[in-house]
Amino acid sequence: MKEQGGQGARGGMLSCMATQSREIRLARRPQGEPGLDCFAFAEMDLPDPGPGEVLVRNLYMSVDPYMRGRMNEGKSYVPQFEIGKPLEGSAVGRVIASQDEKLPVGTLVLSMYGWREAYVAPGFGLRVIDSSLAPASAYLGILGVTGLTAWVGLFTIAKLKDGETVFISAGAGAVGSAACQFAKMHRCRVIASAGSEEKLAFLRNELKVDYAFNYRDGDAREHLAKAAPDGIHVYFDNTQGPQLEAALYALAPYGRVAMCGGIAGYNVPVPGPPNLIQMVGKRLRLEGFIVSDHFKELPAMLAEAVPALAAGKLVNRETFVNGLDAAPGAFLDLLRSGAGNIGKMVVKLGD
Repeated sequence: MKEQGGQGARGGMLSCMATQSREIRLARRPQGEPGLDCFAFAEMDLPDPGPGEVLVRNLYMSVDPYMRGRMNEGKSYVPQFEIGKPLEGSAVGRVIASQDEKLPVGTLVLSMYGWREAYVAPGFGLRVIDSSLAPASAYLGILGVTGLTAWVGLFTIAKLKDGETVFISAGAGAVGSAACQFAKMHRCRVIASAGSEEKLAFLRNELKVDYAFNYRDGDAREHLAKAAPDGIHVYFDNTQGPQLEAALYALAPYGRVAMCGGIAGYNVPVPGPPNLIQMVGKRLRLEGFIVSDHFKELPAMLAEAVPALAAGKLVNRETFVNGLDAAPGAFLDLLRSGAGNIGKMVVKLGD
């Protein structure tokens, strides 16, 4: 990336010319499990920012499972990616040229302009972050949409109460690990599943969950019966499939399910659980949710999460890969059950 220029008309405003950036575009729509040939790299020259705009160089970008659905055709709750157009996702970057007085050069901002090295955008659509409170990358994880998703699922959708028993599938993932910790902070008994011994060790030793099991080892229904013989009150569902079926058997009367995701069926659809009749006799409530409907709750989440993270009561576990070239592979690894990533998958693009 080449930057040229000097001090602009307003203090701290840098004029840049011929800034080069690479971006990742959708090359084709996958059928089943995506491959590297679904992605294409392109290089482009970015213009100087116009009035009210800023030029931002990305430092970190998020890799998230929900992006798999955006690669498909058809209507959804979020616009689908377009073939030949750059992908989108959460990113933290630094302003390197500005025509917005509220965003001087050097400001750290959160955006949805990930999957590219740099971009020009209106300043009003960017959120300023304070890296003195936490590492900048944490705003892609425990202090960002990831943490808010866990928070909303537990306390708004499932209405988890202090001291209840909750089962969280994919507990070592980004959202799952945040949910485990928020539940523990509210003195809940936490049961979590994962797909490898390394992830189980993370759940037990770092997150201090009460019971962790490998969903590949034995029947999830048996694990839940052992961990909570009197039943569970809440199931935070990141997987659907067999673990949802097991949870329906394990839920106590008036239990609640926050349906966050379904990674078991992102590439190949999985059939619905055959035991939905459990909902009737137990008077269960299953509710899906989209975090973008709940952004107003971000301040409440941050009010608890920021001091807890600063005090070491929250673990912000991240798996880093370096450089834009590594992003497609990191995304594919994230979709594979039992992949080595723990916590939030982050692509580091700069310092």
